[in-house]
Amino acid sequence: MSSNIRLISRLDIKGSHLIKGIHLEGLKKIGNPNDFAKKYYESGIDEILYIDVVASLYGRNNLEEIIKSTVKDVYVPITVGGGIRTIDDVRQILKCGAEKVAINTAITKNPDLITQIKKRFGSQSIVVSIEAKKITETKWEVYTENGREKTGIDVLDWVRKIDSLGAGEILLTSIDNEGTLKGFDNNLINIVSENVSIPVIASGGMGNADHAISVIKDAKADAIAIANVLHYEKLSVQDIRSSLIEKNINVRKY
Repeated sequence: MSSNIRLISRLDIKGSHLIKGIHLEGLKKIGNPNDFAKKYYESGIDEILYIDVVASLYGRNNLEEIIKSTVKDVYVPITVGGGIRTIDDVRQILKCGAEKVAINTAITKNPDLITQIKKRFGSQSIVVSIEAKKITETKWEVYTENGREKTGIDVLDWVRKIDSLGAGEILLTSIDNEGTLKGFDNNLINIVSENVSIPVIASGGMGNADHAISVIKDAKADAIAIANVLHYEKLSVQDIRSSLIEKNINVRKY
Protein backbone atom coordinates (compact mmCIF):
# COMPACT_ATOMS: atom_id res chain seq x y z
CA MET A 1 0.00 0.00 0.00
CA SER A 2 1.95 2.99 -1.27
CA SER A 3 -0.78 5.63 -0.91
CA ASN A 4 -2.63 6.57 2.24
CA ILE A 5 -5.78 4.71 3.18
CA ARG A 6 -8.66 7.18 3.49
CA LEU A 7 -11.12 7.29 6.38
CA ILE A 8 -14.51 8.49 5.15
CA SER A 9 -17.52 9.28 7.32
CA ARG A 10 -20.71 8.16 5.62
CA LEU A 11 -23.79 10.21 6.44
CA ASP A 12 -27.08 8.88 5.07
CA ILE A 13 -29.66 11.67 4.86
CA LYS A 14 -33.45 11.64 4.81
CA GLY A 15 -34.91 15.11 4.44
CA SER A 16 -32.87 17.27 6.80
CA HIS A 17 -31.92 14.45 9.18
CA LEU A 18 -28.95 12.14 9.54
CA ILE A 19 -30.33 8.59 9.71
CA LYS A 20 -29.05 5.03 10.10
CA GLY A 21 -30.55 1.64 9.42
CA ILE A 22 -29.73 -2.05 8.98
CA HIS A 23 -29.49 -3.61 5.51
CA LEU A 24 -30.42 -0.12 4.22
CA GLU A 25 -33.83 -0.43 5.92
CA GLY A 26 -35.46 0.55 9.23
CA LEU A 27 -34.03 4.05 9.13
CA LYS A 28 -33.80 5.94 12.42
CA LYS A 29 -33.21 9.67 12.84
CA ILE A 30 -29.95 10.53 14.62
CA GLY A 31 -29.49 14.28 14.34
CA ASN A 32 -28.37 17.27 12.30
CA PRO A 33 -25.96 16.14 9.55
CA ASN A 34 -24.03 19.43 9.57
CA ASP A 35 -23.21 19.01 13.25
CA PHE A 36 -21.92 15.49 12.68
CA ALA A 37 -19.91 16.46 9.61
CA LYS A 38 -18.24 19.30 11.51
CA LYS A 39 -17.43 17.01 14.44
CA TYR A 40 -15.85 14.40 12.18
CA TYR A 41 -13.86 17.04 10.32
CA GLU A 42 -12.51 18.44 13.58
CA SER A 43 -11.65 14.87 14.64
CA GLY A 44 -9.51 14.35 11.55
CA ILE A 45 -11.71 12.53 9.03
CA ASP A 46 -10.26 12.48 5.50
CA GLU A 47 -13.51 12.83 3.56
CA ILE A 48 -17.26 13.23 4.05
CA LEU A 49 -19.82 11.16 2.11
CA TYR A 50 -23.44 12.33 1.98
CA ILE A 51 -26.08 9.98 0.56
CA ASP A 52 -29.67 11.15 0.04
CA VAL A 53 -31.47 7.86 0.73
CA VAL A 54 -34.90 9.02 -0.44
CA ALA A 55 -33.82 10.95 -3.53
CA SER A 56 -35.68 8.52 -5.79
CA LEU A 57 -38.97 9.56 -4.18
CA TYR A 58 -38.40 13.18 -5.19
CA GLY A 59 -36.70 12.51 -8.51
CA ARG A 60 -33.73 14.67 -7.51
CA ASN A 61 -31.03 15.07 -4.88
CA ASN A 62 -32.16 17.33 -2.03
CA LEU A 63 -28.86 17.94 -0.28
CA GLU A 64 -27.91 21.31 -1.78
CA GLU A 65 -28.57 23.35 1.36
CA ILE A 66 -26.85 20.78 3.57
CA ILE A 67 -23.78 20.87 1.31
CA LYS A 68 -23.67 24.67 1.25
CA SER A 69 -23.88 24.75 5.02
CA THR A 70 -21.26 22.05 5.51
CA VAL A 71 -18.58 23.65 3.34
CA LYS A 72 -18.63 26.76 5.54
CA ASP A 73 -16.97 24.79 8.35
CA VAL A 74 -15.59 21.63 6.73
CA TYR A 75 -12.47 21.65 4.57
CA VAL A 76 -12.09 18.07 3.40
CA PRO A 77 -13.44 16.56 0.16
CA ILE A 78 -17.18 15.96 0.13
CA THR A 79 -18.87 13.33 -2.04
CA VAL A 80 -22.63 13.49 -2.60
CA GLY A 81 -24.90 10.71 -3.85
CA GLY A 82 -28.58 9.96 -4.34
CA GLY A 83 -30.86 10.95 -7.20
CA ILE A 84 -28.14 12.27 -9.49
CA ARG A 85 -29.20 11.48 -13.04
CA THR A 86 -27.82 14.05 -15.48
CA ILE A 87 -24.84 16.25 -16.27
CA ASP A 88 -26.85 19.21 -14.97
CA ASP A 89 -27.41 17.40 -11.66
CA VAL A 90 -23.65 16.83 -11.37
CA ARG A 91 -22.89 20.45 -12.20
CA GLN A 92 -25.30 21.69 -9.53
CA ILE A 93 -23.89 19.44 -6.80
CA LEU A 94 -20.31 20.44 -7.60
CA LYS A 95 -21.35 24.10 -7.72
CA CYS A 96 -22.64 23.77 -4.13
CA GLY A 97 -19.18 22.76 -2.96
CA ALA A 98 -18.91 18.99 -3.34
CA GLU A 99 -15.81 17.60 -5.04
CA LYS A 100 -17.32 14.31 -6.19
CA VAL A 101 -20.66 12.74 -6.97
CA ALA A 102 -21.65 9.14 -6.25
CA ILE A 103 -24.08 7.64 -8.76
CA ASN A 104 -25.76 4.24 -8.80
CA THR A 105 -29.19 3.97 -10.47
CA ALA A 106 -28.63 6.36 -13.37
CA ILE A 107 -25.41 4.64 -14.41
CA THR A 108 -26.96 1.16 -14.38
CA LYS A 109 -29.51 2.53 -16.86
CA ASN A 110 -27.04 4.61 -18.87
CA PRO A 111 -23.37 3.59 -18.42
CA ASP A 112 -22.32 6.22 -20.97
CA LEU A 113 -23.07 8.82 -18.31
CA ILE A 114 -19.66 7.92 -16.86
CA THR A 115 -17.96 8.99 -20.08
CA GLN A 116 -19.99 12.19 -20.26
CA ILE A 117 -19.11 13.19 -16.70
CA LYS A 118 -15.46 12.29 -17.24
CA LYS A 119 -15.24 14.53 -20.32
CA ARG A 120 -16.98 17.45 -18.60
CA PHE A 121 -15.62 17.33 -15.05
CA GLY A 122 -12.82 14.74 -15.01
CA SER A 123 -12.80 11.13 -13.84
CA GLN A 124 -11.80 12.19 -10.31
CA SER A 125 -15.27 13.71 -9.88
CA ILE A 126 -17.22 10.47 -10.34
CA VAL A 127 -17.69 7.68 -7.84
CA VAL A 128 -19.81 4.76 -8.98
CA SER A 129 -21.89 3.57 -6.03
CA ILE A 130 -22.67 -0.14 -6.01
CA GLU A 131 -25.14 -1.79 -3.63
CA ALA A 132 -24.29 -5.49 -3.73
CA LYS A 133 -26.33 -8.42 -2.44
CA LYS A 134 -24.79 -11.86 -2.12
CA ILE A 135 -26.16 -14.62 -4.35
CA THR A 136 -23.46 -17.24 -3.62
CA GLU A 137 -20.09 -17.11 -1.87
CA THR A 138 -18.50 -15.81 -5.07
CA LYS A 139 -21.37 -14.00 -6.79
CA TRP A 140 -23.19 -10.77 -5.99
CA GLU A 141 -26.00 -8.85 -7.73
CA VAL A 142 -26.16 -5.08 -8.20
CA TYR A 143 -29.16 -3.41 -6.53
CA THR A 144 -30.44 0.15 -6.86
CA GLU A 145 -32.88 2.51 -5.12
CA ASN A 146 -31.10 2.20 -1.77
CA GLY A 147 -31.08 -1.59 -1.93
CA ARG A 148 -34.72 -2.01 -2.94
CA GLU A 149 -34.52 -2.87 -6.64
CA LYS A 150 -32.81 -5.83 -8.30
CA THR A 151 -31.01 -5.22 -11.59
CA GLY A 152 -29.93 -8.70 -12.65
CA ILE A 153 -26.41 -7.27 -13.16
CA ASP A 154 -23.46 -9.30 -11.89
CA VAL A 155 -21.21 -7.17 -9.67
CA LEU A 156 -17.94 -8.46 -11.11
CA ASP A 157 -19.03 -7.85 -14.71
CA TRP A 158 -20.28 -4.41 -13.69
CA VAL A 159 -17.11 -3.21 -11.95
CA ARG A 160 -14.97 -4.23 -14.92
CA LYS A 161 -17.24 -2.24 -17.22
CA ILE A 162 -17.31 0.94 -15.14
CA ASP A 163 -13.55 0.77 -14.71
CA SER A 164 -13.11 0.60 -18.50
CA LEU A 165 -15.47 3.57 -18.99
CA GLY A 166 -13.36 5.84 -16.80
CA ALA A 167 -14.96 6.05 -13.37
CA GLY A 168 -12.73 7.58 -10.70
CA GLU A 169 -13.49 5.13 -7.90
CA ILE A 170 -16.05 2.68 -6.57
CA LEU A 171 -18.15 2.92 -3.42
CA LEU A 172 -18.97 -0.73 -2.69
CA THR A 173 -21.70 -1.34 -0.11
CA SER A 174 -22.66 -4.81 1.07
CA ILE A 175 -26.42 -4.81 1.63
CA ASP A 176 -26.08 -8.01 3.67
CA ASN A 177 -23.55 -6.52 6.08
CA GLU A 178 -24.69 -2.88 6.17
CA GLY A 179 -25.61 -1.73 9.68
CA THR A 180 -24.88 -5.10 11.30
CA LEU A 181 -21.55 -4.16 12.95
CA LYS A 182 -20.33 -7.66 12.02
CA GLY A 183 -17.62 -6.53 9.64
CA PHE A 184 -17.21 -5.81 5.96
CA ASP A 185 -17.84 -8.43 3.28
CA ASN A 186 -14.14 -9.02 2.70
CA ASN A 187 -14.74 -11.57 -0.07
CA LEU A 188 -16.74 -9.00 -2.03
CA ILE A 189 -14.23 -6.21 -1.49
CA ASN A 190 -11.28 -8.44 -2.36
CA ILE A 191 -12.74 -9.81 -5.59
CA VAL A 192 -13.67 -6.34 -6.80
CA SER A 193 -10.30 -4.84 -5.79
CA GLU A 194 -8.44 -7.52 -7.73
CA ASN A 195 -10.46 -6.89 -10.89
CA VAL A 196 -10.29 -3.10 -11.20
CA SER A 197 -7.54 -0.51 -11.47
CA ILE A 198 -9.38 2.24 -9.57
CA PRO A 199 -9.75 2.77 -5.80
CA VAL A 200 -12.40 0.80 -3.94
CA ILE A 201 -14.17 2.25 -0.88
CA ALA A 202 -15.43 -0.50 1.45
CA SER A 203 -18.83 0.25 2.96
CA GLY A 204 -21.25 -1.69 5.14
CA GLY A 205 -20.69 -3.53 8.39
CA MET A 206 -17.85 -1.94 10.34
CA GLY A 207 -18.22 -2.62 14.04
CA ASN A 208 -14.69 -2.30 15.40
CA ALA A 209 -11.17 -1.32 14.40
CA ASP A 210 -10.19 -4.91 13.57
CA HIS A 211 -12.79 -4.87 10.79
CA ALA A 212 -11.05 -1.85 9.27
CA ILE A 213 -7.65 -3.52 9.55
CA SER A 214 -8.80 -6.74 7.89
CA VAL A 215 -10.63 -5.11 4.98
CA ILE A 216 -7.50 -3.10 4.19
CA LYS A 217 -4.87 -5.78 4.72
CA ASP A 218 -6.82 -8.83 3.54
CA ALA A 219 -9.33 -7.40 1.06
CA LYS A 220 -7.18 -4.57 -0.35
CA ALA A 221 -9.66 -1.74 0.21
CA ASP A 222 -8.29 1.72 -0.60
CA ALA A 223 -10.68 3.52 1.76
CA ILE A 224 -13.33 2.70 4.34
CA ALA A 225 -16.72 4.35 4.76
CA ILE A 226 -17.69 4.51 8.43
CA ALA A 227 -21.14 5.27 9.83
CA ASN A 228 -22.67 3.48 12.83
CA VAL A 229 -19.59 3.28 15.08
CA LEU A 230 -18.96 7.01 14.62
CA HIS A 231 -22.56 8.18 14.86
CA TYR A 232 -23.17 6.26 18.10
CA GLU A 233 -19.69 7.06 19.46
CA LYS A 234 -18.56 3.45 19.74
CA LEU A 235 -15.27 4.60 18.21
CA SER A 236 -13.76 7.96 17.36
CA VAL A 237 -11.94 8.86 14.16
CA GLN A 238 -8.71 8.97 16.16
CA ASP A 239 -9.37 5.52 17.67
CA ILE A 240 -9.61 4.05 14.18
CA ARG A 241 -6.63 5.98 12.87
CA SER A 242 -4.43 4.93 15.80
CA SER A 243 -5.38 1.27 15.39
CA LEU A 244 -4.41 1.37 11.71
CA ILE A 245 -1.10 3.08 12.46
CA GLU A 246 -0.29 0.38 15.05
CA LYS A 247 -0.66 -2.20 12.27
CA ASN A 248 1.67 -0.22 9.96
CA ILE A 249 -1.15 0.78 7.62
CA ASN A 250 -0.51 4.01 5.76
CA VAL A 251 -2.97 6.66 6.89
CA ARG A 252 -2.74 10.42 7.07
CA LYS A 253 -1.15 11.53 10.35
CA TYR A 254 -3.37 13.92 12.29
